[in-house]
Amino acid sequence: MGDMAESSQASGRPYLLDGRRVRIADLLAAGLLTDQQPLSFPRKRKGERHHAEVTREHGGAIRLLPSGQTYRSPSAAAHAAVGYGSFDGWTAWFLDDGRDLDGVRQQFLDQAVEEGAENASADDGSGDGLTAASLSEKQRHQRLRDARQAAADGRPQTLPVRELLEWWGESGRGVVTERIEAALANHSLVTVPPFTQVGLDATVQLLRAPAEEAPCRDASAQEGVEGEEESPVREPGPTVGTIASAMGEVVTISPHATLEHAVTLLLLNDFSQLPVVAGRQLKGAVTWKSIAQARHRNADCTLTDAVIDAREVHFDHDLVDVLPVLADTDFLIVRGPHGEIGMLTVADIALAYGSQAAPFLLVGELDRRLRAVIIDRFDLSTITAVCDRDGSRSLSSFDQLTFGDYVSVLGNRDRWEELGWPLDRAAFAKRLDEIRKIRNDLMHFNPDPLPLNAETKVRGVISILRQYADY
Repeated sequence: MGDMAESSQASGRPYLLDGRRVRIADLLAAGLLTDQQPLSFPRKRKGERHHAEVTREHGGAIRLLPSGQTYRSPSAAAHAAVGYGSFDGWTAWFLDDGRDLDGVRQQFLDQAVEEGAENASADDGSGDGLTAASLSEKQRHQRLRDARQAAADGRPQTLPVRELLEWWGESGRGVVTERIEAALANHSLVTVPPFTQVGLDATVQLLRAPAEEAPCRDASAQEGVEGEEESPVREPGPTVGTIASAMGEVVTISPHATLEHAVTLLLLNDFSQLPVVAGRQLKGAVTWKSIAQARHRNADCTLTDAVIDAREVHFDHDLVDVLPVLADTDFLIVRGPHGEIGMLTVADIALAYGSQAAPFLLVGELDRRLRAVIIDRFDLSTITAVCDRDGSRSLSSFDQLTFGDYVSVLGNRDRWEELGWPLDRAAFAKRLDEIRKIRNDLMHFNPDPLPLNAETKVRGVISILRQYADY
């Protein structure tokens, strides 16, 4: 977007490699590995040692010896060498000097982040005195290194999901999730429970990824397909645990309590149901409806007479799969990562997603108004010069423009002057870019709540467009 876009490109993200995992090809290109360099995978407990070598085939891969099969993924190569199981190939394969591939990867990351810090310093003079909400690449790299060491020392770091997101300067998951997962994987770290499967205020531990897991796949599984990339195992959508109320503390009642006690707890807390729990064992639930039915059958009924079966789901269950069940039962008992009990109700779903309806509609209106202004004021050739300088996108219609293109056009100094609005270009473009992130969260159905001022920001820009569209 003119000078704004040029600044963004100059700062870059060499350490994050555009949010992807480090590959064998990267280590070859950096000169940290060489073609035909020997590798070995020792399994001392089994008395086995598997052999391979680095190869430039497929852009950078591991060739098993003596079979000659090649795999871009170290983990896929380790699995194929053994014939079963699931392995972290980066810690499984060793060089002749005693380093594992993970050690080489860490050297690559250290070099990349130092180069990135030098470039950033040369560009804008920024140092390391930043807050946690705006960490530099170097600071974030150091935090991940520290977390990795702490996990190796048996004292894993524990932090809320919200704080982990702040390392990347974000308040919600959305499109940043893949960048975080890539950075964690590059440091052989995982979060337990997975940060994508619990609410923002839930705490997670940063642990080292296991070097070898229990056998879980048949030897014929298609994990070692030639040329296959290292890829994360991810849930396709939000899980039950991403709804904050499902992971919160829930009031329960003992099966030995009185019915009067249950009624009192329901009234005091304005609840519609209570889980009936003995220790950590779920015995069922009591609801206003079950109490009414029990008393209709027997005016002198006890709590036991009012207890009904309760459906239980695990926190990492796909949310979309439980919605039909929730519609029938009105509530579900949620079992957390440590066996704790939570609850999910129809009201919780309505509250979590109903608040996104207004911003969703407003962003749609904003999109249409921005497009109308650009179509009315600029020729397509002028827009193409800003959004498709090298012609790689082959823009041939205004309908092909994205919201990011709107930000680029209106943030461009020349286009802004041509627009003639008596407003500050930088402030307007900054606000549009903030809304772009809000729009991305909405379009990707991010389960995390939008910032409290999201709707106000969108309404503010719509108001300006209404006032200045014909200026």
